[in-house]
Amino acid sequence: MSENPLASGSRWLLAALVLVLLAVVVTFRLTHWGGLDQTSLFYLGLPAGIALLVVFTARPRSAMGVSMTALTVVLAMSAVILGEGMVCLVIAAPLLYGVVALVAAIATAIARGGRGSQQALFAVPLLFALTLEGVAGTSFLPRADQGDGSASTGAAPAEVAAALAAPPAYGPFEAVFLRAVPFPEPVAATGTGLEVGATRRIEFTPRTTLRVGSEPTPRHMELEVVESEVRADGGRVVFEVTEDAAFAKWMDMHRATATWTADGDGTRMDWTIDYDRTYEPSWYFGPIQAYTTDLAATYLARTFTTGAEAGGRADAEAGR
Repeated sequence: MSENPLASGSRWLLAALVLVLLAVVVTFRLTHWGGLDQTSLFYLGLPAGIALLVVFTARPRSAMGVSMTALTVVLAMSAVILGEGMVCLVIAAPLLYGVVALVAAIATAIARGGRGSQQALFAVPLLFALTLEGVAGTSFLPRADQGDGSASTGAAPAEVAAALAAPPAYGPFEAVFLRAVPFPEPVAATGTGLEVGATRRIEFTPRTTLRVGSEPTPRHMELEVVESEVRADGGRVVFEVTEDAAFAKWMDMHRATATWTADGDGTRMDWTIDYDRTYEPSWYFGPIQAYTTDLAATYLARTFTTGAEAGGRADAEAGR
């Protein structure tokens, strides 16, 4: 049985569309042209364009199904060249699929005509406005935000201060989300002291990419103590980020504040990370970045309280 020429032509057209859209993705991600790869135009406009092109040019049995297939192909092929952008790709995948499904449904309703098409038309201006967030600096929600995390330990405040003053021993992420998404992981730190002017340099897992001939490149973060108060019953130290070659692609980090206070027979430690969100749409990436930063702050609190407990045991054994 011969193949339907119209169906064959639709598949060839779809293949051409996928290649064109892939070229757009590659261009945006490699050149960062106009910073558009961090705006709603990229994360909402691109999948919306995929859905619209498929619905109005191809003629498959299910426009929704082909739209999803086209997006899957584009995402899979883009992963090869995104490198560290894979983090954003994984996080944004639910948003992209949701936009494709919504726009395909709206466009299909408009194409069919009738009462449903008139109702669907009301969604077009809203979708258009949403795609413009991030372009020319626009944002629906404030970009400044912070993450908070805490941990308690049986160690004394002085032992917590000692752990904070020394290079920590970083362990693996405990949070499932941090393990599931390929975030940079701290592996080592240099620098000591809690006095104003003391510095830290944190090394992270190297940046890798699947591009041919590419090699892992190191990434790090440098901090400086700008405020310090250490007391017998606790303290507060503010680390200002002076250089960030680890997270600058996802957020603009400003400072991290460590606070510890005596809590019964032990100590409670709190961390706060101040940053600016750099990705749009704000209603999607804002909560995700806030949640991720909360997890990172909790990870820091647990890292240093664990270090305080280990230091206390070492001192006890040395005194025997």
